[in-house]
Amino acid sequence: MKRCIFHVDVNSAFLSWSAVKKLKEDPSALDLRTIPSAVGGDVKTRHGIITAKSIPAGRMGVKTGEPVVKALAKCPDLVLIPSDFETYRAYSRAFIRILEKYAPVIEQVSIDEAYLDMTGTEHLFRKESAGGEPFPLCAARVIRDEIRTSLGFTVNVGISTNKLLAKMASDFEKPDRTHTLYPEEVPSKMWPLPIRDLHGCGGATAARLYSLGILTIGDAAAFDEELLKSVLGEAAGAYIHRSANGISTSPVRAERDRAKSYSNERTLAEDITEDNYEGRMPEILDYLSDKVSGRLKKDHVRAATIGVIVKTGSFHRHTRQVTLERAVNAKDPIERAARGLMEDLLKGPEGLFAAGETLRLVGLSASGLDDSPFEQMSLFDLLEEQGAAGAGEAGEKEEEMPFPFLSPLPSGTAASETPPEPSPPDPAPSPPSPQEERKQRLEDMMKKVRSRYGEDALRKGSGPEAPSGNV
Repeated sequence: MKRCIFHVDVNSAFLSWSAVKKLKEDPSALDLRTIPSAVGGDVKTRHGIITAKSIPAGRMGVKTGEPVVKALAKCPDLVLIPSDFETYRAYSRAFIRILEKYAPVIEQVSIDEAYLDMTGTEHLFRKESAGGEPFPLCAARVIRDEIRTSLGFTVNVGISTNKLLAKMASDFEKPDRTHTLYPEEVPSKMWPLPIRDLHGCGGATAARLYSLGILTIGDAAAFDEELLKSVLGEAAGAYIHRSANGISTSPVRAERDRAKSYSNERTLAEDITEDNYEGRMPEILDYLSDKVSGRLKKDHVRAATIGVIVKTGSFHRHTRQVTLERAVNAKDPIERAARGLMEDLLKGPEGLFAAGETLRLVGLSASGLDDSPFEQMSLFDLLEEQGAAGAGEAGEKEEEMPFPFLSPLPSGTAASETPPEPSPPDPAPSPPSPQEERKQRLEDMMKKVRSRYGEDALRKGSGPEAPSGNV
């Protein structure tokens, strides 16, 4: 059976959802979708980046992801509105519920787009297609109409036999349209497009392809695959060549693949410089660490590798990462690692600040994930806990003897009598070295473990044959 794959994409999602909410609250309000408008940045200071734009704003040259100041230079009358993520989540859930009525398998890939495997669902649309309208076009029309009527916003639907071509088709003319891009239509509909329009081809890759004389998707499709691999790398070169020829075998999955990493980024309303670093960076790393930690805990995983990302005022990205002794998901160790990485990246003679750079974006990542239900702790973690407990016990003892510096007088000595002359004190021992102190703490810890759990609780490991419970 021939596969039938839809890609359904909300037109200017954030802006559309804000516009719909505004019209519901005030039906006489101006529809933001009909004027040059955009969501993004700080509306008052007009800093930050554009996260969504209206189609009229797009015609004025405004682009998603560009700085607000640059967008305003292109379109001085651009209406800016703030983000409203609570509204976005509500409309996204309603959007997906409608799709679930029609497709047996849905893969939601972002808050505003999803793939639908419509293979074998022709019987659901027999009544609607009674006039001879082909099944896929009829199904797309029914879905678009229900979303527009019941939710108030529009979507584009791309139709093909694989996910790549369905995605490419949904990006054709907007809004509220259905487009097909079947394999036999690739030469006429896709090959003439600029190479940067190929799904998965980023700006840096496109620039390298331009240097080879590859200007269109058709140029990439006809280019020697081995030469592409030698320039872009094995995986990227193969992907560009296959995708340019419309080849994709990725199935529509009902559930997303398990995350391989977690990251959060924050675009700054005001650039971070060497002068304001100490005042602003701690708050940002606190916020990002809290977000990443929360996501790790929600998914019951821990991360062994922590990384930081910055984008400079010259729009270059820089990263640093470190692998910890053990995987964590608590905020404090994540923040400590991020703070050290940031210092290394930014400060010193080789740091970005020394090169005169400023920061417009800061991010934090966590990878090397461990989803084991058991968290490995070192003996020194336990020592720290024992140290804290010991401090508490000592405090309790001091309360029992409020004046521990008063020792009992020798037997037969009156309080008014002069006590005997004390003997000279022994020379004070030299303080133990850090290694000796650490060794002593470890021995104390081992004694406590054995006293509680038995002499066999701890043994020295003897290589691969050692019992799994040994330390």
